[in-house]
Amino acid sequence: MQVVYSRCAGLDVHKKNVVACVIAPNDSRGWHKEIRTFSTMTKDLLNLSDWLTSHDCTHVAMESTGEYWRPVFNILEGNFEVMLVNARHIKAVPGRKTDIKDAQWIAELLQHGLLRPSFIPAIEQRDLRDLTRHRSNFIRERVNLVNRVQKVLEAANIKLASVASDVMGVSARAMLAAIVEGNSTPELMAELAKGTMRGKRELLVQALEGRVRPHQRFILAQLLAQIDSIDCSIQLFDQ
Repeated sequence: MQVVYSRCAGLDVHKKNVVACVIAPNDSRGWHKEIRTFSTMTKDLLNLSDWLTSHDCTHVAMESTGEYWRPVFNILEGNFEVMLVNARHIKAVPGRKTDIKDAQWIAELLQHGLLRPSFIPAIEQRDLRDLTRHRSNFIRERVNLVNRVQKVLEAANIKLASVASDVMGVSARAMLAAIVEGNSTPELMAELAKGTMRGKRELLVQALEGRVRPHQRFILAQLLAQIDSIDCSIQLFDQ
C-alpha cells in the first residue's frame, strides 16, 4: 500500500492521558514504531510536541473525542499538520482492544492517507465562535430565569405579564423591585409606570393586586439579581 506520510503519528486521546504512536523510516528501509503515553496537563502536552518534533513528525491524527481533543490540538496545531478525524470512521474497523492498538491503527491509517480530516476553522474564527456560543448560553439562561420570574408572579396572583408586554422592561422592573421590597400598594406601584405604560395604570392596579408571600419575595430577589448579572455580561459581549 502506498505510503503518503513517511513520518507521522496517531494519538488516542482521553480525558487524563494521550497515547501516541510515531511511525518513521528505520535504517533497514522498514518502519519504526514508537509508543509513549503522556498526561493531558499542558506541561506534558508540550513534552508530547517536543517528542513528535524529535522524530521529525510532519502529520498527526487523532479522534474527535468529545472536548478532550481541544487541549491537544491547541498545543500541536502550530507545529504539525493536525488532522481531527471522526471517531466513527475509525472505530468501524474491528480488532482494536487497547489504547496502544488504537494509536497504532490511527498512525497506520494516516501513513497511507486513508483518513479524512474534519474541517477545523482558523483560530480567530474558533475564538469568535466560542464568544458567540457563550453569549447565546447567557441569552438562553436569561430566558429561563425570566420564565421562572413569571411562574413566581403567577403563583402570587400577580398578573403583571397580562398588562406589560415585557416583564423585564423599565416600568415592570421598577414594579418588581417594589414587590420585592414588600412595602408598596398596587396604586403606588402602578405610578412607577413610564411612557405608554402610564396609560394602563388602572389595569396595572388590578394586575398588581396579589398575595405575595415572604418566600416568593426572596425567590424574586434572587432571580432578579441573576438576571442583572447576566445583563451585565451580555453588555460586555456587545461592547
